[in-house]
Amino acid sequence: MGIVSAYQNCVRQVQLWGPTNVSPVINHVARFAETAKQNPTPNVQQYFVLLVLTDGVITDMYETRKAIVKASHLPMSIIIIGVGEADFSDMQKLDGDDGILKSPSGEPAVRDIVQFVPFRDFKNSSPAALTKCVLAEVPKQLSQYFDMQEMPPLNRKF
Repeated sequence: MGIVSAYQNCVRQVQLWGPTNVSPVINHVARFAETAKQNPTPNVQQYFVLLVLTDGVITDMYETRKAIVKASHLPMSIIIIGVGEADFSDMQKLDGDDGILKSPSGEPAVRDIVQFVPFRDFKNSSPAALTKCVLAEVPKQLSQYFDMQEMPPLNRKF
């Protein structure tokens, strides 16, 4: 079952309402990423991808910017998919495509780790087009992280 199908199944069973606080889940995944970074396992390279599906505007933008900047040095990426007709213009600011994201105190992100995709732009597109856009930045983000850490890819045979 794809992500969209899973969302459609779940949305029938739950009632969605605000506030939409994203920073707690970013901080939660960042703790896993921090542990993986601090305690590497031999012959294993870990990288985390957090997928956030939201039907509303992020209500803890201050804390979310702070959490993203703090997480930008960790082995993780964040994909946010905005579902519905809400005004997601603030979400675009989290996606560092238009400049370096800064925390409320002015600290810049070490690298862009966020990809925001408004689902409504893909309502009439193929699932492949949505998938391509959603995952478009992850390979670059992953490579940037491991380059920053001076960690070459493991030589694996499959």
